[in-house]
Amino acid sequence: MAAGADPSGPDDRTDGSGEGPATEHDPARPEPSRHDPSRRTVLASTTALGGALALGPVSPAHPAPAPAPPAPGADTGISAGHDSWRTVLDDADPRWRRIPRTWFEGPFLGNGLLGSGIYAEPGGRNAIRFNVQHSEVQDHRPEFGSLFGLARLPIGHFTLEPVGTLTAVDWRLRLQGAELTGTVTTTAGTLRLRAFIHTTASVLTVEIAPDAGERAFRWVFHPAEAISPRAAFRPLPEGYRANPPATVERHGELSAAVQPLLAGGEHVTAWRERTTRSGRRVLHVAVAHSFPRATARERALRSVRRASAVPYDVLVVPHRVWWDRYYRKSFLSLPDARLQRFHWIQLYKVASAARRDAPVMATCGPWLEPTPWPNTWWNLNVQLEYWLIHGSNHLELDAVTRALSEFRDQLTAEVAPAYRADSSGIPRTTDTRLVNGGATASGEGYGVGIPGRNPPTPEVGNLVWALHNVWLSYRHTMDESILRDTLFPLLRRAVTYYLHFLTPGPDGRLHLPKTFSPEYGVDAPDCNYDLMLLRWGCRTLLESAGILGVADPLADRWREVLARLTPYPVDAHGFMIGAGVPFAKSHRHYSHLLAIYPLYEVTGRTAEERELIERSLKRWVGFEGALQGYTFTGAASISALLGKGEDALRYLEQLMTRFIQPNTLYKESGPVIETPLSASQSLHDMVCQSWGGVIRVFPALPAVWRDLVVHDFRTQGAFLLSAVREGGRTRWIRLRSEAGAPCAVRHGIEGPLEIRDGRGRPIRYEEIGDGTVRLRLARGGTALITRVGDRPPLRIRPVEPNAPAPSWGLPG
Repeated sequence: MAAGADPSGPDDRTDGSGEGPATEHDPARPEPSRHDPSRRTVLASTTALGGALALGPVSPAHPAPAPAPPAPGADTGISAGHDSWRTVLDDADPRWRRIPRTWFEGPFLGNGLLGSGIYAEPGGRNAIRFNVQHSEVQDHRPEFGSLFGLARLPIGHFTLEPVGTLTAVDWRLRLQGAELTGTVTTTAGTLRLRAFIHTTASVLTVEIAPDAGERAFRWVFHPAEAISPRAAFRPLPEGYRANPPATVERHGELSAAVQPLLAGGEHVTAWRERTTRSGRRVLHVAVAHSFPRATARERALRSVRRASAVPYDVLVVPHRVWWDRYYRKSFLSLPDARLQRFHWIQLYKVASAARRDAPVMATCGPWLEPTPWPNTWWNLNVQLEYWLIHGSNHLELDAVTRALSEFRDQLTAEVAPAYRADSSGIPRTTDTRLVNGGATASGEGYGVGIPGRNPPTPEVGNLVWALHNVWLSYRHTMDESILRDTLFPLLRRAVTYYLHFLTPGPDGRLHLPKTFSPEYGVDAPDCNYDLMLLRWGCRTLLESAGILGVADPLADRWREVLARLTPYPVDAHGFMIGAGVPFAKSHRHYSHLLAIYPLYEVTGRTAEERELIERSLKRWVGFEGALQGYTFTGAASISALLGKGEDALRYLEQLMTRFIQPNTLYKESGPVIETPLSASQSLHDMVCQSWGGVIRVFPALPAVWRDLVVHDFRTQGAFLLSAVREGGRTRWIRLRSEAGAPCAVRHGIEGPLEIRDGRGRPIRYEEIGDGTVRLRLARGGTALITRVGDRPPLRIRPVEPNAPAPSWGLPG
């Protein structure tokens, strides 16, 4: 079903905005300057928009904090000019000189809600597809489970249909302003395009400047069938059927595709195309979703009316300002050009896919394509998706803390009725409100199981693992409201669920009945996935209670668990799946290794423990066949824990070579977003680690990375770290404390140290062994660590790459 937008538009008219020739964009002119917009421009833009485009959702009850960092180098004289960010971002821009044929080759735009992937129309059609998807659009039939009845629903796509036959593209995804620019060449002429998804207005805007031969190009919208994408991969549950087709309506100069839902509610795609005096044609697209009432139409139309009343060059200004401020919250440059570009693209990607107030990312992010996984996965995917926000200093993207707090009642409803008085859990899969929908006859529910029983599959540790992400948000901000309002009450209930099933054995130890280690396929007693999470949970509850001053009646029980819990099952090859179940087949998931990473409960502090980690890692990656991309990000981070930078780099290089696609997306049947995002976290783990109360600077760098710069990297304890490595040695380290937390630094600087505050005055410190110093920093205080007598220039700038590398995308 297709509905064509007006192929010509209102020729020889203005777009109603009062735009005159002086502000026209001549496609023959060079690209506009990418310097910061002037204050006058920003104020004019804000006035023109009138605040009408700030249409974000209402703030949640318990948001994670989003600290606003000071200007780079404000308190210690660090020179960190804007040119440093511009240089690395310009260098990282993906480029296309060949027409992308699939979603994993083309550029992508997004703002956490609305998403668009751009590539050639499949099937050999002479058109460019602009996909239109939205992270809030889903079905509402819980009786069919989360993967059918509550699944993300495809919306549709626009096709840019030229007059001539497509012959070439020359595109650049400009990361700094989150904007696609370039040309489409056909046998009839050229189309110059600019496109972006507004960071707050949630409107896709595409401007096309055609030459004479392509003036009659057209846009066509194709509504998708509103059925779970899983239907292409699995049999339909009995009684399940697709939603009725969309109806395309005209509302004056606007069009709307109204998609009714069988459960009630609707989603609506609205669009409008305007033509400016110079012949540029600008398409604006918005999507709205409502349930249970059908109220989305007017919201979608209103968004398009507001956006289309503003010239492109005005509409884009606050969008560019937002992205510029976003990137400058941290800085990283390393001599591996390919990895450095990859890192900055992941920062673009995560802010395109995540917002605190947006739904927790589904496995595909906002870029829904055919996939067997059309919802949110909690037994690894969510956790990995959000790790990089901590070190890169982007807590404003933390949807996990917000969602777990906002929908905590649903976490209670997801456990069996007998346990709801004191327990909570999260299923393997949920919708945007953490609803699973219950198991179906086809087994599509994946609800929270009960230890010792199957069915349903007794996968019970997912909430504890998700709460580890919340713990990381607390540790990186030291905001006790996260601890008090979200982490402690929810972790208490998640751990209590385990306590119902712990029983003493003949050995005097506490044991768990059979549970499920994600994806291995076998239930096992004393499953390492659960033992490791339970131990971390009890330890964290006791620590949290101490911080909050809570005398909890369960504290003695938590201490008993720590004292009596059975040891992790281990054999000659390392960590097992569980008691009596060895690790004996290829397995992409590191569910049996969580105590190593990311929990850092087993860290190699003794020779025996280090050897256990090494043989467990060797065993895990030694079975080819089922290994996937995130296997190699996990292996890289475990190697980084051991200080093995060469191994960590080797695993990341295997990931890049074997799994990462041209546009840095990743696929397993469909889009799976967590792997490339977690690869950036693996890179973080090579550059800085801060578990266990110690900040480790450059703990796992390969020898070829002789120069490296990091700035305002956020660590546990709420410190902002800046550091420079030159010629293979650490030259200087600057720390700024946001919370006045205890500070211990493993610095890696050779020879005697000098530590000074922001005014150059000496700071006393204590050597505590292993190249680590302890010092006291008050809230807001800074410390500069150098070798005695060294006065290095405190400059933040990109390092020179060791070798050239091709751009991401399809550059040639």
